[in-house]
Amino acid sequence: MSESDDDAKDEGNGYVSPPVQRAARLLRYIGDGGSLANVKAAAAALGISRTTLLRLLHTLEMERFIERARDGEYQIGIGLVGLVGESAFGQGLVRIALPIVANLAEKSGLSAHLGVLDGREAVYLARRVPNVPLASNISVGSRVGAHATTLGRAILAWLDPEDVRALYENCPLGQYTDRTPASWKTLSETLKRERETGYSESDGLYSDGVSSIAAPVFDESGRPIASVNVSGPTPLFETEGGRRAYIADLVTDAARQISVRLGWRATVMTHTRTAS
Repeated sequence: MSESDDDAKDEGNGYVSPPVQRAARLLRYIGDGGSLANVKAAAAALGISRTTLLRLLHTLEMERFIERARDGEYQIGIGLVGLVGESAFGQGLVRIALPIVANLAEKSGLSAHLGVLDGREAVYLARRVPNVPLASNISVGSRVGAHATTLGRAILAWLDPEDVRALYENCPLGQYTDRTPASWKTLSETLKRERETGYSESDGLYSDGVSSIAAPVFDESGRPIASVNVSGPTPLFETEGGRRAYIADLVTDAARQISVRLGWRATVMTHTRTAS
């Protein structure tokens, strides 16, 4: 089957773009769990040529609309999830996490977020805010430097240090405030400390006057795949009575709840409280 044959098959409506239609068909196929281990068979199932399928796979992977799963098959990628943002309720992670994120926002009185790592960026997948003033105005789908935000560092801290080194050692680190880690040495020391603590913490690293605490979310294999954080004006973290430790407990418990629902079997997520 040639690409012209593909076009002929998709003709019939002058307003339809055959290449876009084929890409949409492939994305639905992958989203439904269709196998691409046998490219010829997958092409036949999709009604397109093998060459067209390979080109679509390469393009969609380059745009991060699809990505390789651990078993070698393709799955919907973070680029597409980040694009559709909060409307991606079909994604198990967002669907499972959203009620827990909403509860975290209400209990803490702070803006709560769910995010994932995409290269050196943290991508916000969900956001819930309490019914109070000064809530975060960051939108779903936003991307920020992972090194500068707790949402990103909470994942980086639990990755293989050599993988993180490969990402950052020879890469200039963008500065958001004068507290943002400015070198690989500073970032690696911060990640090591935060892993030992059990959560990531920020006072003005991403935005002056704003504090944040985040904890990692693990999948059934123990791999950090996401994180949950809360953020708000620094004074809300500094009130009397150990409020910062209380917030850290809320965040780590929320991350644990999501992890367990994703199949993670560790019984306890421990952390050492820092002074508030």
